[in-house]
Amino acid sequence: MDGLGYGLRSGNYVNVLNPASYSSVDSLTMLFDMGLSLQLTNFKDNGTKVNAKNANFEYAVASFRLLPKFGLSAGVLPYTNIGYNYSFSEKIGSSSTTTVQSCHGEGGIHQAFVGMGWNMFAGLSIGVNASYLWGSYHKTISVTSNDAKVNSITKGYKSSISSYKIDLGMQYEQKVSKNDAFVIGATVGLGHKLGADAIVGISNVNSQTGVVQSSADTVTNAFSIPLTIGGGISYRHSNKWLIGFDYSLQKWGELDFPKINENTQQYLMTSGLLRDRSKFTVGGEWTPKAYDSHNFLNRVHYRLGASYATPYYNIGNVKGPTELSVSAGFGIPIFNAWNNRSFLNLSAQWTHTSAKDLIVENTFRINVGLTFNERWFQKWKVK
Repeated sequence: MDGLGYGLRSGNYVNVLNPASYSSVDSLTMLFDMGLSLQLTNFKDNGTKVNAKNANFEYAVASFRLLPKFGLSAGVLPYTNIGYNYSFSEKIGSSSTTTVQSCHGEGGIHQAFVGMGWNMFAGLSIGVNASYLWGSYHKTISVTSNDAKVNSITKGYKSSISSYKIDLGMQYEQKVSKNDAFVIGATVGLGHKLGADAIVGISNVNSQTGVVQSSADTVTNAFSIPLTIGGGISYRHSNKWLIGFDYSLQKWGELDFPKINENTQQYLMTSGLLRDRSKFTVGGEWTPKAYDSHNFLNRVHYRLGASYATPYYNIGNVKGPTELSVSAGFGIPIFNAWNNRSFLNLSAQWTHTSAKDLIVENTFRINVGLTFNERWFQKWKVK
């Protein structure tokens, strides 16, 4: 459902977006959930089109009832991902001199978490996710020229991150009737410094003599994660259909980011490079007859979702790209002699990212997930 989750509450899957949902898992259940994605992205800029293919690990999580009214969850998720390699050329004025700028980046941050949800009293649950973040990145920008009088310059940026992340959640479920209920959910992600240094190395090569001049600069404690606020609501009718809406706000605009000052050539923390990011998500699920033993298609969960997100950074004086996404998929029940609650989840997602006079990206992604819903803790009765 394109990332819908703040107001979703079910004991049949692990909802890591709101840790208060963990308290919904029943005392007989052990949940395992894992997924991956395959994607094709088309990049378009000034009439040039390029396609790129890749695959990503999405998540591996588990959840079970720890104590009465307490649910526990743990798992591994990707937090950020960097991967690009491109170049472009341009002429200097009316001369025949041409420069080529090549950009390369790789790395990312991983997230391992443990979370707990507590059903305080009828209808109200609270929860917390405590995460460990680790990873590194390396980016390079190289400028070369066909003119032997013009030096070649390479700038390399890198950092290694090891820190924590805390997310708090709340959900309130209100029964409207025997078969109808709505859930209101809210989350807060605590923003803080990551304690990681940003390092830049600059190499200037004299194209005529081959002499290399190198320098390096470091900004200490350069990176932060923003305060994040999220809220959502969902309405469910029996086991037949569900609709929901989410909104989230990331306060990136309050944070500075390291950048080389064009005048002094110093690597400094700079304000105004980032901006607050808002995201709106709407989605729904429909199951014709969840317990129809004669028609398999009636037991399938049909899902649809869409989202719109504003940019969280500026490019010069221009806002970064906005993101529009639409997804559709199926939750296919897996039946055997012992289990009728596991699902194979398949979805297709289209994402359009664009801004005025910048690269346009269209990504088509296939997501595949398996939810193992096992009755590990059911007691056997011998007659």
